[in-house]
Amino acid sequence: MDIWLIWVLAGLLLLGAELLLPGIFLLWAGLASVGTGLAWLALAPGFPAAVVIFVALMAAGVALGLRRRGAGASSLNTPEAGLAGREGRVLAADETGLRVRIGDSDWSARPAAGARLPAGTAVRVEAVEGTVLVVRALD
Repeated sequence: MDIWLIWVLAGLLLLGAELLLPGIFLLWAGLASVGTGLAWLALAPGFPAAVVIFVALMAAGVALGLRRRGAGASSLNTPEAGLAGREGRVLAADETGLRVRIGDSDWSARPAAGARLPAGTAVRVEAVEGTVLVVRALD
């Protein structure tokens, strides 16, 4: 079996494992392995150079992932990503706090900046603190 094919098959195996295991590390290793196999097919650089290519591709992939993460691309699964900015209505307001309906769900809430929000007030979610929404009245 050709060396380049082993690199590519190992990369495809790692990419398949990425679908089953949590995290994203195997994605970079799989892509780097496939890239190394393709570089070997085109250049036949020898094993030491192939290891250097693999490490360089792996580092580039991780660096790209970290750069995208820093740009805010990883906020998909945060509570703020789905609730901040949504509008709803105060269902109940008493000494224990607020109950706010957002879509088809009821949430515990507190008013932003100590505002007083009676039942029936239309509100917008400003932030999420654990499972409590911070809301502000719509103007």
